[in-house]
Amino acid sequence: MTEIVDLDAGTVFVGGGAENYAIPQQLLMKYANRHGLIAGATGTGKTVTLQTLAESFSRAGVPVFMADVKGDLAGISQAGRADGPLAESFGKRATQIGITLDYQSFPVTFWDIWGERGHPVRTTLAEMGPLLLSRLMGLTDAQEGVLNIAFRVADEEGLALLDMKDLQSMLVWVGQNAKDLSLKYGNVSTASVGAIQRALLVLENEGGTFLFGEPALELSDMMRLDASGKGVVNILSAERLMNSPRLYATFLLWLMSELFEQLPEVGDPDKPRIAFFFDEAHLLFDDAPPALIAKIEQVARLIRSKGVSLWFISQNPADLPESVLGQLGNRVQHALRAFTAKDQKALRLAAENYRANPAFDTAEAIQAVGTGEAVTSLLETKGVPGMVQRTLIRPPLAQLGPIPDDARAAMIAASPMGLKYGKTLDRESASELLAKRAEKATEELATSDAKESDADLWKVEPEHKRGRRYDPAIQIRDEEKPAPRASNRDSIASAFGKSLARQLGTRTGQALVRGVLGSLFRGK
Repeated sequence: MTEIVDLDAGTVFVGGGAENYAIPQQLLMKYANRHGLIAGATGTGKTVTLQTLAESFSRAGVPVFMADVKGDLAGISQAGRADGPLAESFGKRATQIGITLDYQSFPVTFWDIWGERGHPVRTTLAEMGPLLLSRLMGLTDAQEGVLNIAFRVADEEGLALLDMKDLQSMLVWVGQNAKDLSLKYGNVSTASVGAIQRALLVLENEGGTFLFGEPALELSDMMRLDASGKGVVNILSAERLMNSPRLYATFLLWLMSELFEQLPEVGDPDKPRIAFFFDEAHLLFDDAPPALIAKIEQVARLIRSKGVSLWFISQNPADLPESVLGQLGNRVQHALRAFTAKDQKALRLAAENYRANPAFDTAEAIQAVGTGEAVTSLLETKGVPGMVQRTLIRPPLAQLGPIPDDARAAMIAASPMGLKYGKTLDRESASELLAKRAEKATEELATSDAKESDADLWKVEPEHKRGRRYDPAIQIRDEEKPAPRASNRDSIASAFGKSLARQLGTRTGQALVRGVLGSLFRGK
């Protein structure tokens, strides 16, 4: 019998290959940051492969992040059992491969955007940025341009965009000052502002209120080791999140971008700093504009030098753009079914992505492998793609499948992350600052009206109106001189205050402001 993971040699035992599965198929940790692909039809064993690799990374001291879209990855927190429901089949597989199963559990931290099945995961709108946010809301190019202007002006005016109400208030401000902003930044259409507001309402209904806010997630809290040196496995509860696929995809893209921007360059480390698994990877690219796909390709290509290992899990390699697929050096291909001409074409294309093995036909092997078996190609010394092999994937060491809700709740309660992320913070940001400006503008308008009323009481009537002789050629009254032209140098902030103050003088304006700003003071 052989060891499953040889940490001294820096390798991960993936499974057994060649005839009778006697030849170990190993992933070299040094090349794990060249990224990877796990593909295959439903029910062919992708989840087992994902958990097997996550366990191996954790044993090697590499933190892991993965999204649990089916609710069956939480079992990694519990040790497997020799009398478990799959113990007999896993035992036979281990015997075929020639290994012993050292059942064990792994350190896990649960996360959930809604904060129900894990610690809340939040980010701020400023960190998300207008590009990803536009994709999240499905905005047009014109609407994305207006959103970019809103972010730009908020930055210039010192208005922090943290949560949904901040952006909603900022868009109201942009709409009221559309004319002034158009002169400086380009056309700002009130129709575009309204469309963005409607998209924000949809996003809010899908859970955006929970995603955006503070305290924002710190990546260092996902890159931890436990006392024994195992990497912490971060599991994002995604069963509910999958009902909002655009929100799911955008969140994962944001997380990958944050890793790319925040982590320093480390070159080619002996092992990754974190392993990142994208399940249902096709959602990242569905309806994505070319600019966003180019961004994903850039991050996948360059994040390698940051020590990040990216793994994409999908049913078919064709779900990924060629530009991204070309960055994935380690591949585990489970069975593909070819029932139609389109399926057969996809099968041939998948087979062409591997270094051929003269012992068998790759396309036939991909179609013939059974559950738990895969066609693998792992990078060898100097990063050379390995020859394709039929491989029996080694069984997991932890429990496979979900865990009881009370066990999950106990682990969440015991986690130190609860003290940091359990309560939402609401510090002064764009909505509060804009509300204060509106109050100040209202007070200034009221004071100005009062002064004008007092001046009217003491105003002297012109002589010609009192019946006295009046010669306009000789005498010009100061009060009849034309009023000075308003300055065009008012700041955007001053323009906003004046426009809002003028509207407050009308019944319609008062109703509008109450509707817009009333929610900002609720509960204060």
